[in-house]
Amino acid sequence: MTTVLTAPGAAPAPARRSARARARARTLAWCAVTAALLLWLTGLALGTGQVKMSVGEALRALAGLGDPGNVLVVRQFRAPRVVSALIAGAGLAVAGSMLQRLFRNPLASPDTIGVTGGASFGATLMLATGASQAMIPLAALGGGLLAALLLGGFAWRSRMAVTRLVLVGLAVQQGLAAAVNLMIVRFPAELATSAMQWTTGSLYGRSWPEVWAAGGAIALTATGAFLVNRRVCVLDLGDDSAGGLGLRPNRDRLWLLLLTIALASLAAALTGPVAFVALAVPHLVRLLAGPPTVATLALTALVGSVLLLSSDLLVLHVLPVHGLPVGSVTATLGAPWLLWLMIRQGRLPQRNDS
Repeated sequence: MTTVLTAPGAAPAPARRSARARARARTLAWCAVTAALLLWLTGLALGTGQVKMSVGEALRALAGLGDPGNVLVVRQFRAPRVVSALIAGAGLAVAGSMLQRLFRNPLASPDTIGVTGGASFGATLMLATGASQAMIPLAALGGGLLAALLLGGFAWRSRMAVTRLVLVGLAVQQGLAAAVNLMIVRFPAELATSAMQWTTGSLYGRSWPEVWAAGGAIALTATGAFLVNRRVCVLDLGDDSAGGLGLRPNRDRLWLLLLTIALASLAAALTGPVAFVALAVPHLVRLLAGPPTVATLALTALVGSVLLLSSDLLVLHVLPVHGLPVGSVTATLGAPWLLWLMIRQGRLPQRNDS
């Protein structure tokens, strides 16, 4: 009879496999529930307005079926805004999840490391020059990369640890926000209004050309994020372990950061710098589904879409303020969440020391 020896306190292999299977089943169940909720919210958003439709009628109109008037209203006027919310919400959430893992800091997000500030700076500068709307995604991407260069330059000069780069990112974000405000003050009145609405995060006036341009780029970069998830999982083990498994941690982390920054910048180019979606959603998914996997990354994308679309529904049909940007709703929801995270992070070392 053969005796299998295990390390003290280690769970037997069948128990570990069973725990992984339960975690996978739980994640897939949450994905199914969230996808169903997202489908219902999409039909609700497409069917709510002056021309009212049921969820089923709105979804059929989106597919080009049913009453021609409903098809025109849904496809021409409502669908670009809804699709923008779905794509940008997923992109911001996935970018936030990747940044938190790469920086090893739960407060890392495009909002706190300067990426959305850079995207706002690039897009606002493009508005100031009178360029076409088609150039705004490229300008926002350039602004996000500029913020990344500033962040990397400051970190390299001070040789700061990756886990503390969020502090530098906050300074970069505030500096770029000040530059954006200065440009807005100097704008003519008609441009200042447009820029102010864009920089607070808004889905107003989205058009199909914008959706196809920025949305297609977001879809490609998000696909890339899913494809490289295995490398991120290896980096999660630490630089020494990742190097032992064949990766070059510094080089790989740099390329992954560039991919993530591009994803966040493109999402900001489509909707403006919508706050707190990228910060809050990864934490919520970890509470629901546990440690990060490809399945939890898919759940992160779904929850991001749900959060941004439901916030836009509140703006359009529940809150009494006309023309309120969707970013104001997500910021209102996210501010208490950020405060709770900061308090929790401040208490964690005390708990570990005791």
